Parts: sequence; structure tokens; C-alpha cells
Amino acid sequence: MTTRSRGPILALAAAAIFGFAAVARAGPILDRVKAAGGIRCGAVARPGLLMPPPDGAPTGLLVDLCRAIGVAAAGASVKTSVSVYDSDSAFDAVRDGRDDVFFLSGAEIVDQTLAGFLVPGPPVFHETTALMVAADSAVEHPADLAGRSICFLQGDVSHRQLEAYFAARRLAFQRMGYQEEDELHDAFDARQCQAWASEVTTLAAVRLKGGKTLRGGRILSEPLASFPIIAATGTSDGAWSALVFWTIATVIDADRPHRDWAAGGLDSVPIAAAPIGIAGGWREAVLAVTGSYEAMFHRNIGQGSPLDIPAGPNMLPADGGLMTPPYAD
Repeated sequence: MTTRSRGPILALAAAAIFGFAAVARAGPILDRVKAAGGIRCGAVARPGLLMPPPDGAPTGLLVDLCRAIGVAAAGASVKTSVSVYDSDSAFDAVRDGRDDVFFLSGAEIVDQTLAGFLVPGPPVFHETTALMVAADSAVEHPADLAGRSICFLQGDVSHRQLEAYFAARRLAFQRMGYQEEDELHDAFDARQCQAWASEVTTLAAVRLKGGKTLRGGRILSEPLASFPIIAATGTSDGAWSALVFWTIATVIDADRPHRDWAAGGLDSVPIAAAPIGIAGGWREAVLAVTGSYEAMFHRNIGQGSPLDIPAGPNMLPADGGLMTPPYAD
């Protein structure tokens, strides 16, 4: 693309963004967040994403993202509260709009019949369901486990994805379902099953504890399934939904490198969001408080954390990932 042809495209993109912002106005949720000086988010607990400690405030990637949205809305001093959706009744916070942002998977939305209450937003994490085997196992791919025993929690989403993977390939395996996680841990440690099916964040967390087999567990790189966790908002406030979208876009775009024929970082998407009530300099303020998406991932889930999970799909497309920015020139 030539420099001459790039100008009209940027102009059109800016016009589209200006046009979107022009029809929106600061809404009731933004007013509420500013007045309270705090933002409320909610999600299902997952290692590295949302971890509620016995004492103190929760931590994780979703907590950092909630804080980023809060900073965009109300400044660097904003207080962040993230609740855990750990029961059917806990999801009433979504139905009643008690939280400002909901980090949810598609399965959680469908199982809790929440679709009519939400505006689906951008993916913020791509979770992977995979198999973990003992360190000395010769297994390299899920198909190598045909005819062998695999442990799982009965009724768990990972169980359904395990069944779907093997059924699609017309492969059989020995089912070892458990109702309790502790029983499953003991079975894997005792090598009563040759593999364990679960979400990668869960597998990475449980191999930090338990017996020798667990601590030496090796997570297969080939996934059984992958699904996004999205940043959803309520249906009553379009301006707030726009604010959440552009904040997530900002932390992702911040990792884009500058190239000869493409802008990088904050220059890659010209966002003028004043009409929805965001103060000038909000993008710089967000990055100063939370850092970019890559930085958040590194300290909560990646090599900077005990989980040490490869970024995989949670990288930019240029690096082989699925975290696609909303615009690329």
C-alpha cells in the first residue's frame, strides 16, 4: 500500500469512529462509575484470570482488565471490585445489571440463559481445553490416547469437549469420570489414568501442587477445543459498551509494533471518544496503570507467573495468535 492510498483509508476509519461516537453520549453506567469512583466486574474464577485469595483482593488478568476499563472511565484512582460467579444465583448480578462488565464464556452465557441480557463484547482471553499426561509419558497428541484411560470431571464442559474430539475422529477411550476434584487429583497421581482433560489454566494450576505425577505433568500442545472469554455489557447503555470495547482495543493495540507500512501502538487506531464521556489522555492513563495486554498476560498467566502458560492464541495475529485488533492499515 502506498502512502498516498493509506491516507483515505485512515480518513475513512477515523470518520467511522467519529460517526459511532457522535451518536453516543455519556450514559448512566459511566455516570455511576464516576460518581462512585469505582467499577464492578464479575467472572467465573479461573487460575490466572480471576483468583479470589482467602484474604485480600482478587487478582488475575480479568482484574487487570477491569481496572483498565475503570481507569478509562474514572481515572487512575478508580477502585476495582471483581465478584466471582460461583453459583446459579451469583449470575443474577448479570440479569439485574449489578456489575458493570461481565467476563463470560459462551457456555456460561448459554447455560445461564443470559443472551438476552448482554451486549457481547471483544474476546479478552482464549481458553484452551487440553490433556495433561505424566512427564515420562510417550504420548504427544490426543489421538495417541485412543483406547487408553482419561480422567475428567463428570458434566464439566471439558468432558463434553473431550467426547466431541474423540467422536469426531471415531476414536475410543476409557472413561474415568469423577465427581470431586480431589479424587481426580489422587487418581492421576496414582497413574490410574493416562491423561487428564481440563482447561489449560486449571491443569497449569493443579500441577503446582499434589504428588510427583501432578508436579511433573506435561500439557499437550494440541488442544481438544478452544473458546473465547468475552467482555460483555448490559443492553441498556450503548455508550458504556463502546467505552469497554475501545479500552480493550487500546491494551491490545499497544502491543502492535511500528512497521514501515503500518502504524503501531496507540498510533494504530485513532480513537476520538470524547463524545462518550472519556477525558483526554485516557489511553495513556490506562497503559500507565495496567500496562498492555501482553504485560498483563505475562504477569498473571505467562512466564512471569507460576502458571507459565505459553501465550498461544492470546497473541496478535502477526505472532500466530487470535487477539485481532479492530482495525489494521
